[in-house]
Amino acid sequence: MTDRRLDAEDCLLALARLAVDAGAAEGPEEALWVITRAVAPMLGDPAAARRPDAFRETPPPAVGVAAAAFMRVPPAGTHHMIVAPVNFAPRQHHELVEITLGHPGEVARSRRPLLLRDTALHPSFVKILQSFRAGSAIFAPLLWRGDYLGVLICANAARGAFSERDLAALRAFAGLAAAVWIAQGGPAWLAGIDTTGLPVRRGEG
Repeated sequence: MTDRRLDAEDCLLALARLAVDAGAAEGPEEALWVITRAVAPMLGDPAAARRPDAFRETPPPAVGVAAAAFMRVPPAGTHHMIVAPVNFAPRQHHELVEITLGHPGEVARSRRPLLLRDTALHPSFVKILQSFRAGSAIFAPLLWRGDYLGVLICANAARGAFSERDLAALRAFAGLAAAVWIAQGGPAWLAGIDTTGLPVRRGEG
């Protein structure tokens, strides 16, 4: 198996550019979109899609990468909200997801990053993303002064797309995302959203 080496210099340049762009964004979700729109195409090995048995779906999906921030909803903290999604189904924008569900729930409990090289090897994997079935995924917690804010997620339709280098890069982007979320007033923005009419995901479907 070949592994495209993530260029450290390119990653640093991207962090610098995204920090400026996110700081100039017009609000907290717009700031997170700066980051999710960048990590979706940047991370993962493009060669993974050309390997035999690369995909969990036949035929392969037309769109093969996705990213989003799953933000913990105050005050109860019983749900994540899907914020700044890229290549998620449109109806999933601001969808509520039970905070214990799937691997985002595992990150919420452990506050540790996760790398799933092949989601088929994880019986506890839950299909939350509705636009395609992820073959691999990476998760990095968003933390601020010891508090759990949410999790930054990047998914790829191809198995084996992500490496430890991709996870390390996502953790760096997650640190930036947490900082701009706080700087842009993200917690107050999230607390001000009326969640009573939003869809809620409690399991696969």
